[in-house]
Amino acid sequence: MAANSSSTAGKSSNSAGGKQSGPSAEQVVATFQRMRQEQRSMASKSAELEMEINEHSLVIDTLREVDPSRKCFRLVGGVLVERTVKEVLPALETNKEQISKIIESINTQMQTKGRELTEYRERYNIRLVGEGEGEAQGQSAASSRDSEGGGPKSGAGVLVS
Repeated sequence: MAANSSSTAGKSSNSAGGKQSGPSAEQVVATFQRMRQEQRSMASKSAELEMEINEHSLVIDTLREVDPSRKCFRLVGGVLVERTVKEVLPALETNKEQISKIIESINTQMQTKGRELTEYRERYNIRLVGEGEGEAQGQSAASSRDSEGGGPKSGAGVLVS
């Protein structure tokens, strides 16, 4: 650890006129964890909305088989209101379409966040605990060869649990 600190200090003194030094390992891990949590919350919201679509589909299918003049009850903003099937059915179909559009938007955002996470992992050489344990030994040998031979990759990496 002391070797990393001294090498970092040496790098910052060598580049005093230009670049800023990168974030600390703790900052890298914190940012990575935050990005992962954002992606998880998006996935959770997407799953929740998928369940809402399934519920809407069940109700729509049931109401299509019923007489349009039959009365039904709908929960609107916490208030139970009495309507007819012909009034409720179009509103349910519209809600279902809007939820589908929101899910598509969330899925697009999740894909973007996944790409950002992948780029961030590659940029800071982040490895997850238990990920590719067999590969990790081969990679560490390869990275030590690169560092000995002046290869492009540095030996510094971040391990995230």
